[in-house]
Amino acid sequence: MEECKVKQILKGQYVMEGAGVRLKRLFGFQDTALTDPFLLFDHFGSKNPAEYLKGFPWHPHRGMETVTYMISGQVEHQDSLGNSGIISPGDAQWMTAGSGIIHQEMPLEAEDSLSGFQLWVNLPKTDKMGPPRYRDIKAGGIPVHRQEGISIKVLSGRIKGTEGASRDISGDPIYADIFMEAGCRLELPVPQGYKAFCYFFQGEFLTGGEELQTIGNAMVIFTPGDGVTVQTKDVYGRFIFFAGAPLNEPVAWQGPIVMNTRDELETAFKEFREGTFIKKN
Repeated sequence: MEECKVKQILKGQYVMEGAGVRLKRLFGFQDTALTDPFLLFDHFGSKNPAEYLKGFPWHPHRGMETVTYMISGQVEHQDSLGNSGIISPGDAQWMTAGSGIIHQEMPLEAEDSLSGFQLWVNLPKTDKMGPPRYRDIKAGGIPVHRQEGISIKVLSGRIKGTEGASRDISGDPIYADIFMEAGCRLELPVPQGYKAFCYFFQGEFLTGGEELQTIGNAMVIFTPGDGVTVQTKDVYGRFIFFAGAPLNEPVAWQGPIVMNTRDELETAFKEFREGTFIKKN
């Protein structure tokens, strides 16, 4: 196996988004070629309700997908198609905006802390104006691969023969939540041509092939290869692993809308202002 090496380590920065939500942005609104096909990755949440309760009121999306995954606390969502529900601990939601959707995501006050992640995935030109849809994934419906000292919750894609809960995703990306006890070693296969990422948010890890590096509380972007090797040290650890094939397409991006050209972007915002944003697919 040609092991993926550490290409770049991202510590992220705290930003305010929505109506006033403090979150940690690991990447986004920067070099899209570096993370293609992924656009943005946020770790949101706090023990202080004032830092998240204002939430993300009604806003549009087009040309991309959002993946919301909760660790603790709950988020209530509604959309222009009439869908509504609550994303609870261990639940995920894969929202394909396609030709356009207007929705809101409003965190509920947590007894202890709110914590979760949102990943934005770009859509290829052929799918950008497709029908919008949701895939609500309950915690109990997420397949888990287990081996000694390790559990891998597979939300999408395939890992070690375990098929993810969310199927029929454009580009077939991999997304998993991985827990490892102290002193464990894990080899994660990476499909040919995919870019691999790990967000290590609990514990400390060794990763990077022969040139092992100690990583904690950071996002790692890996070089191309057949697989990622991760080892825990003297404490347990938990991380998010995701991988996808680059689209290698031009990106025109402003706020919640991601298209291929500036004209398409301007058309989307014009339609939103004029009330013709939502399409009948």
